[in-house]
This record gives sequence, C-alpha cells and structure tokens, in this order.
Amino acid sequence: MSTKQKTGRTRPSNRLVAKGGVIEPSSQVLLFNPDQWEEFILAATRQRTLSNGAQYAFVKRLGGAGDGGRDVEARFVSDLKRDEWDLYQAKHYKSGLTKSDAYPEMAKFFKQLALKTYPRPKTYYICCPRAIGNELHNAMSAGAEPFKAAFVTAWQNETHGMTGRAAELTPEVMAAINDFDFGRFVECQVNELLTWHKRDQAAHNELFGIVAERKDDDEVPATPASHEGTYIEELMKVYTEHQQSPVTLSDMDTGDYAEHFMAQRQVFYCAEGLQRFSRDIYPDEPEFEKLLKMVHDGIRPTVAQLKLKSGMDRLDAAVDKASSLQVHESRLSPQLRGGDLPGTCHHLVNNGKLTWVKK
Repeated sequence: MSTKQKTGRTRPSNRLVAKGGVIEPSSQVLLFNPDQWEEFILAATRQRTLSNGAQYAFVKRLGGAGDGGRDVEARFVSDLKRDEWDLYQAKHYKSGLTKSDAYPEMAKFFKQLALKTYPRPKTYYICCPRAIGNELHNAMSAGAEPFKAAFVTAWQNETHGMTGRAAELTPEVMAAINDFDFGRFVECQVNELLTWHKRDQAAHNELFGIVAERKDDDEVPATPASHEGTYIEELMKVYTEHQQSPVTLSDMDTGDYAEHFMAQRQVFYCAEGLQRFSRDIYPDEPEFEKLLKMVHDGIRPTVAQLKLKSGMDRLDAAVDKASSLQVHESRLSPQLRGGDLPGTCHHLVNNGKLTWVKK
C-alpha cells in the first residue's frame, strides 16, 4: 500500500516523540546524577548486540566503594576470564573529561590488574555524558604507544591529577601497564549508549518521557486494493446469502448493501492504520498480530453462538463484540481509534481465522 493518500500527498509517518516540554534524551542524560548515569549504562549494555550478533552473557554494576575501578562489568561468557569481558567506567562530570580526570582512574585500574583483583578486560570503555575533552581525546588519538608514554610520564612526574602517586608505580604495576594495549581505552559515546538502550523500547520510552504519535490513517481508496480481496469476497457471500441471490462487487456502488459495505471498508482501513503504526513504532515486535489474537479470542464465543443463523448475524455480532473488548494489555491500546477493533475482524478474515457464511 502506498504511503500516499489518493490526494497524492505523502502520509505523515507514525513516530515516537518526546512529551510536551520533555527535552531530548541526549540532553536529559546531562541531568542525571552519578548513580542514575551508572544505572543507565548498566541498562544500555544489557541491550548491546556484539559484533558476533550475541549479547553479553553477564552484566553487573559494581560502582561504589570496592569496585576496583570498574563501574559495570560485562562478560562475553559466564565466567570472568582474561580478554573475555569489557569494563565500563562511568564519569559524570560538568565538563568534558580531562587527563587529570582520567589518569587517576586508569592508575586505579592498573593497580587492580597488578593485584589480580580481576583479569585483563578486552576493552576499557570510558563513558561520560559530556564526552572526552579535546586534550584527552588528542592524547588517545595519537596512538596506543604515545598515549601509554604520556600516561606513564604523568605518573612518574606526578602531573595531571597524579600528585603524590609516583611511589605507586611499582614494577608489578608497570608490568600490568606493559601488558595492556592502550588502544583498548575507548570512549563510549552517548549516542552509542542511547542506541543500545533504545532496543528495549518500552524502558527507553519510560525513562525519557517518549510517547508514540499516530498520524492520520490513509483514506479509503475508491477502488478496493488487492490486499482487501479475501474479506471483500467473504462480504459478498454474506450479502448473497442475505439477499438469496448473487451479489458482486459491481453492485456496491449503489443498492441495499452499498452503505454497509463502505462502513466495513472504513473500519478495515482504520485497523490498517493501526497495523502500520505498529510496524513503524514496534518494528521488531508483532504487536498487531498479538492484538488480532486478543480480538479473536474475545469474539470467538460470540461468533460460535448457535442462535446466529446467518453470515450477517455473525458479522454484526462479531463487530459489536469487538467494539466492546478491553485490550489494555496490548501495547497498542493507548492508540486505539473507534474503528480499529471492529476493523480487526476483517483482518482476521483476511488471515483465514474467521468466516461469516457457513459452508
């Protein structure tokens, strides 16, 4: 079905938007406190898809006293093994991260490696909502060896936040430094964390005050589209049975059934709009199909009543029952419009789940 209405204008896309007055997520994270920032990183890393298509096998927040310089530990396998995990360090400061901010944390990290508190990680991710400042960025971008040399020099000379720490640079710590590729220090940017976090769409929307916005549905085309074929054919059977003589689509421009037919097509297209909304907002989740099952389960006892003698009886009873169903457990419930649930009856016919006329 084209995204253009019969007027030729492009239909506005359904989308997710921030509630009135709510700022963008990339700005909201600037207002987090350090605990909220760590919890956000934890939730984001749990949703991250790795290069092999898998997710982390184990993710745990360790921020606080005794964390050993690792706020979030994310393992590739269940056990904590050398090069089989990533370390996420959360730094929520009021400005871009500097060498004086980062070097003391890096020193803590290498001291813990020397103490064998934990094995060497594959990657040390630095997570700061205001990004890494230019000075530190340039040092990291210079290459692994120059970056390491600059860090060791700062430690030896007690500069860049390392005042009074030269004695801590022991042979064991130096061995840990030499055993670590400084290219493994990586900035984890806010947009990456937001992308991962957004994979749990419901949690992401709840945290950042994002709501789904359903745009106008397509108008009902004058000529039925090919995907309307099955339910329209079933309607012709209903009308034929009711009139007790053949009724075809060519009879729908005028006559006794024209208004009824147009009403059924109208609600079909209402539900069609809901289906498109579902695909736009929840592209990886079969939310519309779940709703169809709820409707089918809800109307089936009604349609199966023996007192309903004709296809018209069953059709009208099904549409009436669908209109009164409570489907609050559906994620689409807040966006329902008047014709949506009646229209799902025709989608169920299209899917082969319902027929009106008994053979």
